[in-house]
Amino acid sequence: MTPPPSRRRRTGAPERSYPRRGSVRRAQMITTYGVGSMVAVDNESFIVSGIDSWNISEAPTVYEHRLARVLGVKSFRLPPASDDTSKDGVHVRRFPLWHSCPHCNVLQHVRGFNCAPGKNECGDCDEELVPSRFVMACAKGHLDDFPYWKWAHRKNRQEGDSGFCSGEMRLRTNGKTASLRSILISCTCGIPEVSMEGAFRSTALSDLKVFCSGRRPWLKDAPAEHCSERPRTLQRGSSVAWQPIVKTALSIPPWSDGQVSRLEPYWEDLRELGMDPRAIGVYLKAAAVREKYEFSVDTVMDLLKAENHEEAAPDEEKGTDHAYVALRKQEYGRLIEGRPESETDHEDQFVCEPPKSSAAVLAPYGVRGPMLVKRLREVRALKSFSRVDTPETRTDVHEAALSLAPMDWLPAMEVQGEGVFLRLDEQRLDSWAQSVAVAARVERIRTNHQRMMRERAQDPQSVPDSPAGARMVLLHTMAHALINEWSLDGGYPAASLRERLYADDSMAGMLICTATSDSAGSLGGLVAQGEPDRLTSSMRSALIRAQWCSADPLCVESEGSGVGGINLAACHACVLLPETSCEHNNGLLDRALLIGTPEDPSIGFFSEALLL
Repeated sequence: MTPPPSRRRRTGAPERSYPRRGSVRRAQMITTYGVGSMVAVDNESFIVSGIDSWNISEAPTVYEHRLARVLGVKSFRLPPASDDTSKDGVHVRRFPLWHSCPHCNVLQHVRGFNCAPGKNECGDCDEELVPSRFVMACAKGHLDDFPYWKWAHRKNRQEGDSGFCSGEMRLRTNGKTASLRSILISCTCGIPEVSMEGAFRSTALSDLKVFCSGRRPWLKDAPAEHCSERPRTLQRGSSVAWQPIVKTALSIPPWSDGQVSRLEPYWEDLRELGMDPRAIGVYLKAAAVREKYEFSVDTVMDLLKAENHEEAAPDEEKGTDHAYVALRKQEYGRLIEGRPESETDHEDQFVCEPPKSSAAVLAPYGVRGPMLVKRLREVRALKSFSRVDTPETRTDVHEAALSLAPMDWLPAMEVQGEGVFLRLDEQRLDSWAQSVAVAARVERIRTNHQRMMRERAQDPQSVPDSPAGARMVLLHTMAHALINEWSLDGGYPAASLRERLYADDSMAGMLICTATSDSAGSLGGLVAQGEPDRLTSSMRSALIRAQWCSADPLCVESEGSGVGGINLAACHACVLLPETSCEHNNGLLDRALLIGTPEDPSIGFFSEALLL
């Protein structure tokens, strides 16, 4: 049978066909297997290449104007969803490069095995090679192979010797234990066999005079950078080997209008026309002919006014951190204001309205104005990533770039879902927070968190204040309690729900929304939980459940739990959630602020409501 002719690009240049090396979900390209992460495919290991190497000609464009302005890009792109006939795809590169053969135990660079083309097998044994379990990384995101030769030959060379021996290295496991002590490395040059025990000590590599190589293997042709950071040994599947830095925003009016995505290609031209309705109308008529869609001049005018208002913000509010706070404040205002379904069309991405029944039954719990968010769109963009240090444990974490050259887009995903927005009575909150006992517990959390950030910061003097406050800890813990309750009563997996907190001196609210767009996404079940009668029952049940933990009295009497002691009465048996559901990595929680302690029930904000 004559093979078909090879496919060619429209330009006439031959198209290079790359072999497929597995697949992941689009959402995982943002949260689990993004740029710079290591992906295990069968018995092989690869690192995801930078976005400047992706083929995205067919990948849909995602627009979220508010988030794009903060991140300094024009748009977002969904990670490619490709098949065997598609040109789209995410490139990967083999990493780590050191492999071992399970049959002959040879440990060396993959090129030394004389693998057959397209295979990852030992040329002598025909056994599949095993990628190195260990890599070397630093806090600036650099990544390299573990220095096996230097580790095996430490303290086994005579004074003054230099260079490498001519021996062949071996790696084996004696199977006596599951610890690093059972992983043994030897060399045919005659050195004693050594184990991997101690390789994960913070000074293990620096004691060997091993310095960071400054390599960025996920970026093609990236030169090695000078780096003074101390390298660390990590397992390639470790959670700290790749930590995504994801920024999110809700689509709120006027940017939630269905016309916005159609207007984005023309937005630069419309901005140059200023606030002239006649000129904008003429331009939109020409665009309507091309798009076969009738655009509204009023919608464009509202968008321009909203953008001009954002640009007129004071200079002190235009920093990156302040910009994220401004995003939350805009969302908070819109969630309070609402947007009834009667005022929207089927393309609008934000529908928020109060429940039909009276919310007076929630007054004993201090809840004001619950809102049912019947239609919600959240965009989550992968801004960068970190290694060794995490954003939750270190405020000045280094953000590794996703590409060698700056790009005008970032990978992102959008979630269409629903949610329930709750706001607490601010006057009652302030009165409760003035209690000496409440202030003492919050100060303990705040002190522990501040100390942890200071210890892990490069410059302890520049560490910002901890966000831990009475409002924030209370709202955070209550959100966790409700998610746990709805996962039991409403039939939702806890990982399919997500919190979004609005807590500072001017905000006191929380949004619990769907975190996935699959079958647990937007079927109306979560909105139904926000009806006052059902919400009252859920809150009471959640608070009663929070009164007792299977780890009590150790849990409720804890002086500090979690990473850095930034939790008090909180553990996996009571209020902790899956990491996908929590904004603060299960930190800054205290169950006692909800229901009090056995010695002093008045500490709990909801303690009086439980007596009714």
